[in-house]
Amino acid sequence: MKQDTSVQRPLWLALSIILVGLNLRPALAAIGPLLDQLRHATGMSFSDASLLTTLPVATMGAGAFLGSWLERRTGARQGVVIALLLILLSSALRWLPASFGALLATALMAGIGIALAQALIPGFIKQYFPHKVSALMGFYITAIMGGASLAAAGAPWLAAHSAHWQNGLAVWAALAALALPCWLLSAPRGGHGGGSAARAPQFSRIPRAWLLAFYFGIGTAVYASSLAWLPALFVQLGWSQQQGGLMLSFMTGMEVVSGLTIPLLSARSHDMRGWLTLVLLAVLAGLLGMVLAPHGGLLLLWVALLGLGVGGLFPLTMILTLHHYEDARNAGQLSAFVQGIGYLIAAVAPFAAGWIRDATASFNLAWLCLALLIAGLLVLTRRFAPQGYTAAMQSPAAVAAQTR
Repeated sequence: MKQDTSVQRPLWLALSIILVGLNLRPALAAIGPLLDQLRHATGMSFSDASLLTTLPVATMGAGAFLGSWLERRTGARQGVVIALLLILLSSALRWLPASFGALLATALMAGIGIALAQALIPGFIKQYFPHKVSALMGFYITAIMGGASLAAAGAPWLAAHSAHWQNGLAVWAALAALALPCWLLSAPRGGHGGGSAARAPQFSRIPRAWLLAFYFGIGTAVYASSLAWLPALFVQLGWSQQQGGLMLSFMTGMEVVSGLTIPLLSARSHDMRGWLTLVLLAVLAGLLGMVLAPHGGLLLLWVALLGLGVGGLFPLTMILTLHHYEDARNAGQLSAFVQGIGYLIAAVAPFAAGWIRDATASFNLAWLCLALLIAGLLVLTRRFAPQGYTAAMQSPAAVAAQTR
């Protein structure tokens, strides 16, 4: 009996998107749990170590615009292939002897690959799964966070149970080696590629696009800072390096739970404001708790709240962005703009937190600054009423022309 390939293709494509997502954080998440070995091997300070997260995040911002350009020239399918090849190569090169320059170079290479994939996948989801955007975006972002959790727990274990601690950084090339053929076999050819399509809106002239980028950037700043410094915080509190890595894995595990359930629960609602408020309050409670009561079992609560909040905020912000356009191309390119600017904003946070740690011997001021920014997002959330999406995406010049 002939199998229904029309049913199989979307299923395999969805699974391939999830596999791509698994590759978008291990190169960053493996750094924090191995910070002691990295600092011992290279002699770098906390500020220097922060560059291993800060520069890739900044590269993810700049690379998002490259992803948008590449999508117009070659299509999303080929762009994701290039992304996976860069991620694979950057991880594999970490088997070489460690030096700060080499680690920084591989981190930048991974950042470019991650940026390309993240710029292209949301529009791909909007185009091929127009009626399941919330559900598939939830699975995709859950995969991203699952990859981070896997690396956070696996990197220190592999470093401790193998002949070379670099294995904890380099083994994640295997994930890209798995995702690449799956993507090539399932992703449709063509898509958005080619230069004949209508010109994309000029998002730099649209205030709402900048507001979405700021919103995404602050949420990602909390995530990037936690990814870089949460293990170091627990080591500072007297925990072992393995325990610090496990706590980061616990946080990302909570992100997986939230990233999977919140988009599914919110799928029937076109108004994201209530859900956004809920996850922002969880992030705020987690940040303040780590400053005001950083001891005992309460730490598990604060880390859980932080993970649940960040895990829900990421997909909800992406879904909110995609809802601003019905057209898949415009939605995908708006997503690329929001991520491009947002990651550039977020890149400041890990470096600033590392500098604060060097200057004050504590991360408390960094968490308080992030908490203040999250409180600001709570105020901004009320502006995202769905009935205003269309008007919000018009440039001031277009609005003025309509009123003449």
